[in-house]
Amino acid sequence: MKISLNVNGSPRELDSAPLVRLLDALRGPLGLTGTKEGCGEGECGSCTVLLDGDPVNACLVPIGQCEGREITTVEGLGKASHLSPLQRCFIDEGGAQCGICTPGMLIAAEALLRQRPDPDEPAIREALAGNLCRCTGYQRIVESVLSAAALRREGAAQ
Repeated sequence: MKISLNVNGSPRELDSAPLVRLLDALRGPLGLTGTKEGCGEGECGSCTVLLDGDPVNACLVPIGQCEGREITTVEGLGKASHLSPLQRCFIDEGGAQCGICTPGMLIAAEALLRQRPDPDEPAIREALAGNLCRCTGYQRIVESVLSAAALRREGAAQ
């Protein structure tokens, strides 16, 4: 089956069985390996992407449900040569550890900041609750999101 979708702002088309996981389509034929597979059961959040602006676990979404929809992966947030403020803050504040959870954390944080440009710490913790990290106590991740929110507000004020 031919499936047309928009990935990171670009129209894409692929031949796929409709029940192939979005995660496998992203990492396979679409070549976007930034999205990670952790548990494969929708429990860890490593594979979080935005589907029409909402965070979803790509391991639970059949590609057939993505026809004509907008998908944003971690690659869509910025490029190595020009990181987004959120990505930069994860580096600067030490929010990125081993890298398995980082793409999902970044996407969940991006979804939060789009809805709430000035979140407090409890809101950040709630938004990231579906993303598990085995390396840290989450505080640096929360601080990274707070810093990114401040940078975005400064940029909007200019």
